[in-house]
Amino acid sequence: MIDTDLAEFQRVFKQLLKVEQAEPVATPIKAEELFTALDLRLGDDGLADEELYEALEKVVMTTPRTATNLFFNQLFGGRNSKAVLGDLMAVMLNNSMYTYKVAGPMVGVEKEILRNVCSQIGYGDHADGTLAPGGSMSNFMAMVMARDHYKGTVRQEGVQDKMIIYTSANCHYSIAKNASLMGVGRAQVRAIETNSEGLMNVEALDAQIAIDKAEGFHPFFVNATAGTTVLGAFDPVNEIADVCEKYGLWLHVDGAYCGAVIFSEKYKYLVKGLERSNSFSLNAHKMLGTPLTCSIIVTQDRKHLVESFSSDASYLYQTDGDEFNLGKTSLQCGRRNDALKLWTLWKSVGTKGLAAMVDHQFYLADVARNYVRNHPDYTFYSFDDSISVCFNYKGISPQQLCTALYEEAAIMVGYGSFKNEDFIRFITINATNGEADILNFFARLEEFVAKNEDSLLLHENVVSN
Repeated sequence: MIDTDLAEFQRVFKQLLKVEQAEPVATPIKAEELFTALDLRLGDDGLADEELYEALEKVVMTTPRTATNLFFNQLFGGRNSKAVLGDLMAVMLNNSMYTYKVAGPMVGVEKEILRNVCSQIGYGDHADGTLAPGGSMSNFMAMVMARDHYKGTVRQEGVQDKMIIYTSANCHYSIAKNASLMGVGRAQVRAIETNSEGLMNVEALDAQIAIDKAEGFHPFFVNATAGTTVLGAFDPVNEIADVCEKYGLWLHVDGAYCGAVIFSEKYKYLVKGLERSNSFSLNAHKMLGTPLTCSIIVTQDRKHLVESFSSDASYLYQTDGDEFNLGKTSLQCGRRNDALKLWTLWKSVGTKGLAAMVDHQFYLADVARNYVRNHPDYTFYSFDDSISVCFNYKGISPQQLCTALYEEAAIMVGYGSFKNEDFIRFITINATNGEADILNFFARLEEFVAKNEDSLLLHENVVSN
């Protein structure tokens, strides 16, 4: 049976690759029509294999295509074959990563990745980390470690003080959500103002901490962002580290989006001072192009992982010692092997190859910026040294234009806003793209507007009136 199913997988995947070439953007199914357009019902009786395969193929072929050269909608994209190979192997092996007894060599795979990431950012011999199911959870783990480091009794007694969190006004939404989940509360999150390029104002941070301490609050955590979700801005880590050291606060650097600049000799200056942070996270499924999800959280001292997340379980931890039983430093118990896909990629291209991927994405962003700056119908909103290129075209509402492009299966691209300006947010994170793919995006955008400009402007006038 497994041979038959694997053969079907191979057939459908080959068909998908052909369809992606001919139709890079899948025609979307309207949400309200989803359950009538596709047979997604689950019944008492199962389907014969042929019927199942047919239903599965329809679902696959109508799903958004995130690996094509016209997908620029989110902070991930593309398909790296070596990373896909590792992910498929992980699925077939189906190891859980909590103990050496059931994961075996895969523990070494994960530990080698973590050791090298810690080395890249300049953490010392006591550093360690783990893999988490996404950047939000990586940030959560950093916040919990910081909370427990500040007041160890919290683990038993719960939060009893007004503990204060500081982060950029342009940070990822998970910081406020995590504050709620960990018992600190959303009201205790201070959103620090940013400058014209979206970087945290360090003087404002210092001043706010001083105010909170004077009022009897308990500051404990500062979140810096390496690649904000809209503009792709990098908070000044060195300057923020100075403030954290002044007040004795935990510094976490959320590099989920662009933390992979640690591999690039050319661009790692964007996180200068990172070695002074207490914790750091990055998503390999973003700049490094692994399949979702592959999120890494590391800290200067392994003891913080153990103190916050270790629990005894005699039915589980029976051999090999804590160093090789990764459940002792993980938020989760059962955990899939997300390390193998990054290991196969890293093993195949080397650290220099990862650097080349990162550098290429910045090069593609330069191509896009140069195009926008040299064409008068575009208005440019972002800046250099970012892989987010933000612009408007012919004054058309970015929300209306992006929605129309999606509904007509022309391009998948999103929009964002900063300081009351709305714009298209074009992401060059797919390292499998080349210069021709970037220029093709603009050509298709302009062609689409030329064919639909009247209806786009008409809709905009109706909305404004």
